[in-house]
Amino acid sequence: MNIEKFIANRISHSDQNKGNISKPIVKIGIIGITIGMSVMLLTVSIVLGFKKEIISKITGLTTHIVITNLNINSSNEPEPISINSNSLIALKKMIGVKHLQVTAYKNGILKTNTENEGVILKGVGAEYDFTFLKSHLIMGKIPNFSSVDVSKEVLISKALADKLNLKLNEKMLVYFISQHQIYDSVLNDSITKFEQRSRKLSICGIFKTNFADFDDKLSLVDIRQIQRINYWQDNQVGSYEITLNNFENLNDKAEKITEVCGYNFKVLTVKELYSNIFIWLDKLDINGVIIVVLMILVATINMITALLILILERTAMVGLIKSFGMSNVSVRKIFLWISFKLIGKGLLWGNLIGLAFCLIQKEFQFVKLNSDTYYVDFVAININWLYVLYLNMGTFFICSIMLLLPTLIITKLTPIKTLKFD
Repeated sequence: MNIEKFIANRISHSDQNKGNISKPIVKIGIIGITIGMSVMLLTVSIVLGFKKEIISKITGLTTHIVITNLNINSSNEPEPISINSNSLIALKKMIGVKHLQVTAYKNGILKTNTENEGVILKGVGAEYDFTFLKSHLIMGKIPNFSSVDVSKEVLISKALADKLNLKLNEKMLVYFISQHQIYDSVLNDSITKFEQRSRKLSICGIFKTNFADFDDKLSLVDIRQIQRINYWQDNQVGSYEITLNNFENLNDKAEKITEVCGYNFKVLTVKELYSNIFIWLDKLDINGVIIVVLMILVATINMITALLILILERTAMVGLIKSFGMSNVSVRKIFLWISFKLIGKGLLWGNLIGLAFCLIQKEFQFVKLNSDTYYVDFVAININWLYVLYLNMGTFFICSIMLLLPTLIITKLTPIKTLKFD
């Protein structure tokens, strides 16, 4: 048997430790590592869960990559575009592309008997992926835009319905300003004509995503309604939305999509469209790193303190085993073995407590948030087992390296001084 490990086990399980001052200090050290690991696991899981939830909502309500007109204007109504059929086929067959759909936005004013409210109508086609909205539908049904006739159904948010006291299956009147080119025989030239148009739409469903930036204004209608209001042709749309299989491939796929479509169109990723939100999400990573570093620092200081007291309490023992010929390296190994056991206990309990809290929150969502501020109504959890492994390995490694420092005091202890001291 390894003599250093044998002595370390005897010290750890010795009944003589009961009256020593080191016993409560060691417990504090273990508790420090336990709390630190629990907090680190919760921090990483919450940050990953929050980011995943927000990204899921943004991409569910929009998409990963948008192809739109090069002309930039301040409204949500870009000029229409039309991509030829060969390019569309190439985009759909591109590796990594999951889905392609057409959309068009139109600003309007929703008028009721008592109030007026600005809204953004998002026109979508029969191929639109309603998977995300289906999971957030709280009333009614998803509209059907596959009919030959232009649908008059509209899907609105609960926030809009509550604000204007709108009910399911109720009719709502929306006014628009449309513009189109007409030929003026007097001027003998084309001029832009602005006119007011309206549509009476039937509310078929109500959704709630708790994402105020979209819920407050967004409603979904048949894209053919937008095309008719804007005097567009059937092949003209506001934008093409592309969903990818892997969110991490945004920039790479955006470049390849640009090559397929040519440079007559503007290709934007969701990170570029909503850069302010993604900058905010990136800052969460910094906060998480700071918390992890602080927790490791606290755990390390606790263990260094506990190890120093262990060494000082056993000064006589160190002198005795040195007098029998044991080297400084071997003596240091004894206390390092003890430290490894203490770190292991702290990590074990820290993982059990931290993961238990994560699993309970993930299952029951008992910790709530203000969705108006955080875009979600509960603390989201995403347990990444690779990150859990990294945290455990990193904490164990850093604590072990730092614990080499207090064992240096052993090299200063000589049998003559320690035995005389005893």
